Order: sequence, then structure tokens, then C-alpha cells
Amino acid sequence: MSRPQKGDSRNSSSTVTEFILVGFEQSSPSTRALLFTLFLALYSLAMAMNGLIIFITWTDPRLNSPMYFFLGHLSFLDVCFITTTIPQMLVHLVTKNHTVSFASCLTQMYLVFGVGVAECILLAFMAYDRYVAICHPLNYAQIMSQKVCVRLVCSSWIFGMVNGILLDYMTFRGPFCRENHIENFFCEAPIVIALSCGDPEFSLKVIFMDAIVVLLSPMVLIVTSYARILASILRRASSAGRGKTFSTCASHLTVVVFFYTSAMFSYMNPRSTHGPDKDKPFSLLYTIITPMCNPVIYSFRNKEMKGAMGRALGRGSLAQAESV
Repeated sequence: MSRPQKGDSRNSSSTVTEFILVGFEQSSPSTRALLFTLFLALYSLAMAMNGLIIFITWTDPRLNSPMYFFLGHLSFLDVCFITTTIPQMLVHLVTKNHTVSFASCLTQMYLVFGVGVAECILLAFMAYDRYVAICHPLNYAQIMSQKVCVRLVCSSWIFGMVNGILLDYMTFRGPFCRENHIENFFCEAPIVIALSCGDPEFSLKVIFMDAIVVLLSPMVLIVTSYARILASILRRASSAGRGKTFSTCASHLTVVVFFYTSAMFSYMNPRSTHGPDKDKPFSLLYTIITPMCNPVIYSFRNKEMKGAMGRALGRGSLAQAESV
């Protein structure tokens, strides 16, 4: 598809009905083949590990606690998040047609926004859960009851989906009647807004303000929770207790650093700092690397998770042996 002329948008009667995801189009065939193999392996690994965590946290009675309840939902969000972008990128790496319809782009962006915001909020709730467990252990069961946990998870989903409607509207509210090439492997809001015929500044400001709410507000809760956790740990005399608590909290903080820093770069940086060479690495970080790292970080730093995984895999091997 040829690029539309960038003439005066007021005199242009044609409107964009599809977009072209440039992605890795300019890479050599051998490079695209290597990227396809790499991203397919990462996607398969992320899906398998998150799927395993979902299975064991929802079926293993020994993991019947709020922390694992939240972890199961975090893995489910990661599965949804990674599936909105990576399969399409894999197809585009092996085909020449990189065209996506207007409706497909809008839908993909809504899912990225909705699931991404839900994950931001859920990570904050997980930090609060750790704070209550460590700083108020006697009241933990009462404060973090099953009803409270369900409400927290539902509120993160609802806020994410409603927020996605707002951000989708701000991205696509103006007409698109000139450039239709998106310099990324999926429909990312700041890049799409820049292609609008109208003035993009208002939409970018709204998205920036929204990012302050959905990124910085949970960050404040996370930092506050872990500051109090750290103060509580330092007052403890037992070095063994400190080490176990630090190990649990360090895994969550690692996830937070990966996810929030990449999202902040994409949605809170000035427009002049964006570019294909800068956007793609950060987009890859929060769309595929973070969902893949979450189960690795939580499972390998947690004895209960490693034990549950061993039991789940052991049952699978035993069932397979019996069937043979």
C-alpha cells in the first residue's frame, strides 16, 4: 500500500482505513528469521510458565493464600497481555503483508491499555498484601479475606477496561487522512496519535495525565508499602527471618522495576524523545520480556512455588506413565 500524501488535511477527502505496522520490516530476511525464532521461543516459554502458575495457584490447596491468589491473576493478565501483540508480530516477521485494519488497531490498543492498566493496579495491591502480611501478621487473615481479595482483583480489571475506553477515544478521536505507517510492531498510542490530521497535543496531554494516575499512583503505594516493610524487617532480630522476607519482596520489586520503567518511557516521555530505535526496545521489554520474567522471578525465588511446580509436573509425568 502506498503512503498517502501529506498534503493539507483539510483538503484531503480520503481517510485512513488501515495501518501498516513497520515493525522489523527493514531488517534483512536472515535477521527476521532469527527474530522470529527468538520471539517464538520467548512467547512459548512465557505462555507455558504463566499457564503452569495459573494451574497450580488455582488447583493446589497448599497455595490457598492471598499472595498466590494475586499471583495467579497476574499470570492470567500476562497471558492476555502478551497475546495481544506477539502473535501478530510473529506473523508479520514471516509475511510481507503488515497491514492491519482500523478496527483491529483500535481493538488491539484497547486490550493493551485495559490489561496493562489492570496489571499496574494489581501490582500495587500485591505490594499492599505483602505489607499487611509482614507488618500486621496477626490481622492478616481478617484484612486480606477472600472477599477483599476478589474485590481488589475485580476493581483492577474494571478500572483497566474503563480506562481503556478513555484512552482509546483520546487516541482515535481525530481523523486519520495522511500517514498510515506505524513505526512499531503493534499499535502504540503515542505513535498512532502523531499520525492524526488534527492537533495531537491535547490527546497526548490527556494520556500523560492518565499515566500519572495509573503509573505514579500505584508506584506511591508500592514505595510506601515497601518502605514500611523495610522498617519492619530492620527491627527484627532474626537474620533468617530477614532473609526470607527480603527474598519474597525482592521478587515483587524486580517485576515492578521491569514493568513500570518501560511503561513510563513509552507513555510519560516527551514526544521528541520517541523514535523507532528507542520505542521498540522498551515496547519489547513490557510486552514480552516482563511477562516471561514474572513466573521465573516468582517461582525460582519461592520455595512453595517450586514445590507446587514439582508436584504438578510430577503428577503429569505419573499420569503419562500410567497411560503408556
